[in-house]
Amino acid sequence: MDSSLTNTPFAVLTTVVAPAILTNASSVLALGTANRIARVVDRTRYLTEELKRHAPDSPVYQQSIRQMARLRSRSQLLVRALRILYAGLGSFAAAALITVLGSALAYYDVMLVFQSLAAAGLLIGIFAVGSLVYGCSLLVRETRLALDQIDEEVADAVADHHSKGEHS
Repeated sequence: MDSSLTNTPFAVLTTVVAPAILTNASSVLALGTANRIARVVDRTRYLTEELKRHAPDSPVYQQSIRQMARLRSRSQLLVRALRILYAGLGSFAAAALITVLGSALAYYDVMLVFQSLAAAGLLIGIFAVGSLVYGCSLLVRETRLALDQIDEEVADAVADHHSKGEHS
């Protein structure tokens, strides 16, 4: 059999490198996403304590309620992103393993199984890339919500500062 995939072990290594790099990228994204979830949890706990210290008709209470609603949306996006990033991570690892197995079978000239594994590896790899892209899009949406939150907090702080300045 004259296949560039079986002529040298470096061809197999080259084929495995792409899923390995993408596995690493997915791992880093998953770790960052888990950290973002922890930040949302910390902020939610802080706001929960704020709610206990203020009357329901106070501006701080109302602001905290608005922020908690946004935090809930952020947490849902982050959990969904983490779930899909984990699916992509597992899929990249599976694609790498299937590539190695398929290459071994090609070396031993078991072509039908090799072709089946190649097709499966390709489909799993496509799913993994799609998962990575979708997970990233969810993270972009969550980042937009976080930035909206910051904008609102700054606007509230400026308005509060101006109102205190007028009463002085």
